[in-house]
Amino acid sequence: MIAIIKYKAGNIASVSNALDRLGAYYFFAETPQELESARAVIFPGVGHAASAMESLKELGVDTWLKQTTKPVLGICVGMQLLYEGSTEGNTEGLGIIPGKLQKFDSTVDKVPHMGWNNVERNSDHHLMKGIDENKHLYFVHSYYAPLTEHAIASCSYINPFTAAVVKDNFMGVQFHPEKSGNVGSMVLQNFLDLVYSNEKVQTKSI
Repeated sequence: MIAIIKYKAGNIASVSNALDRLGAYYFFAETPQELESARAVIFPGVGHAASAMESLKELGVDTWLKQTTKPVLGICVGMQLLYEGSTEGNTEGLGIIPGKLQKFDSTVDKVPHMGWNNVERNSDHHLMKGIDENKHLYFVHSYYAPLTEHAIASCSYINPFTAAVVKDNFMGVQFHPEKSGNVGSMVLQNFLDLVYSNEKVQTKSI
C-alpha cells in the first residue's frame, strides 16, 4: 500500500483524489512508524520550503526519509526538499540528491513559473514512460532544481531546469501530476508500476 506523507505542507487532497482515480490503495502517514508499514511513499509539498522542512522535523519524518530504502516520489516542494538545500529561506534540505535550488530571475519573466509546459526526457527511466514533448504538465514554482546527472527529464522557463529526478530509490517531479490530467495520471501510474514491479498493480475494486 502507498503512504502519503501528511504534514503541514502536503497537498494531500489532490494527490489522494488522483490515486482514487487510478484505483490505488493508499493511506495517510504522519509518523516514521506508519511510513515503515508502507510499500512505497508519496511525498507531496506546496508552499515555502523552510516551513515544509520544519514540519517534517517536528514529525521526525526527515530522519526516516534519509534512511529509507522504500520507493519515494517527491512532488513539487516534496521533490525540492530531497536536494541539499534551497535559497528559499536558506533552507537546508534532506541532502539525498546533490544540488541547491535557485529562484527564477524575475527581471527576465514573471515568477512563479505557473501553468502548462512540456518536458524533454533525458532518460528511459520508467517514471516518465509515455511522456514526450507533445504532452504538457502543470507547474507552479518559483525555485528550480539545477540540471545534474540525476535529472531524467528537463523543462525550460527563463532557463533550463530539472523536471524529474531519480537517485537510487528516490524519485521526484517538479510538476504536479495530480493536477496534470491524463498525462499526470500516466506518471503516477508509472510510479505504481515501479513499486509493484512485475506483480499486478494493487488496485481497488471500482
